[in-house]
Amino acid sequence: MAKDNKKKSSFGEYFKGVKLEMKKVVWPSKKEVATYTGVVIVTCAVFAVGFWLIDTGVLAALRAIL
Repeated sequence: MAKDNKKKSSFGEYFKGVKLEMKKVVWPSKKEVATYTGVVIVTCAVFAVGFWLIDTGVLAALRAIL
């Protein structure tokens, strides 16, 4: 029975610790979130175009060889 109390108290302590740590988090502003989102979208688009170009080039080379 002592184990049950220990598990319950450690479970509760865990969430108390989580709540305490969440108070320390510095959340980004709406402007920062918008900026970061734009950077992610542009980066994904650049990589997508790059992979498409590489894929097209490899396909063209294989067709030329075969």
